[in-house]
Amino acid sequence: MLDLSVVIVNWNVRDLLRRCLLSILASSQTRKFEIIVVDNASTDGSVEMVRAELPAVHLIANTENRGFPAANNQGLAIARGRYVLLLNPDTEIVGDALATMVAFADAHPDVGMIGPQLLYADGSVQSSRRRFPTLATGFLESTWLERYASRRLLERYEFLDQPDDVVQDVDWLYGAALMARREAVEQVGPMDEGYFMYSEELDWCRRFRDTGWRVVYLPAAQIVHHEGKSSEQVVAARHIHFQTSKVRYFRKYHGRVVGEVLRFFLLSNYVWQLGLEGAKWLLSHKRPLRAQRIAAYRQVLRTGLRSPTRPA
Repeated sequence: MLDLSVVIVNWNVRDLLRRCLLSILASSQTRKFEIIVVDNASTDGSVEMVRAELPAVHLIANTENRGFPAANNQGLAIARGRYVLLLNPDTEIVGDALATMVAFADAHPDVGMIGPQLLYADGSVQSSRRRFPTLATGFLESTWLERYASRRLLERYEFLDQPDDVVQDVDWLYGAALMARREAVEQVGPMDEGYFMYSEELDWCRRFRDTGWRVVYLPAAQIVHHEGKSSEQVVAARHIHFQTSKVRYFRKYHGRVVGEVLRFFLLSNYVWQLGLEGAKWLLSHKRPLRAQRIAAYRQVLRTGLRSPTRPA
């Protein structure tokens, strides 16, 4: 069996994907590994690039965008490694990060999930550790009320009250780079395809923790993350997927009533923002920007923030 399978879900970030793949191949890696790219119907030549330039990569070319969890599950289903690293295409491996994560996991058999230290392109540390969200976090995060939230509340949620240069157990890890033990995946199961994008790593890590596996942040392994390069291409969809995933998570773990209250609260938040942007448009304040936001918020409201019908 191989030591590591690297699964990358790609959507229209061809050049970043190339850099990611080359960084994996260039990393100081003496262990046996494979690379699996699952492309979600890109139109930028990503599939053609992989086939022409990196034929050793196992490529799955979907004819439709199946979403992030479903595509990762496709890779998980064929992965042959003792460990599986789910890696975003807008990342680059630093040094021997892959070998470092595998070695740590080998030395700690009770660890089911490992996340490296993520870095921005300028080398600064990107927040990637989290505690499980409380109800307060759910209602405040990524809404207009976030600016009024207690600083301590958000610092605790994002683990900013702990040093970022020491190994530590966490509740969940940002999904740009997650290495899971095969034995744990077989016990916990694949990602929940009811999420299209966002919160799927939160849900998965919670299931790992609930099953008794440790989830560990490992700063000795570093990976550069050029954040949000796929999702920033579709602003309205980003809002829709983020908020519908949040509602799904709270409904799943806090009950239907909490999920519905959160959904209506978030919808009212977008109604407020829509009215505010409309007023600014009427006052001729940055009209192109206001028009773009108005269109995005209208699209969000039309969905009702209801998740599409997908398997749980």
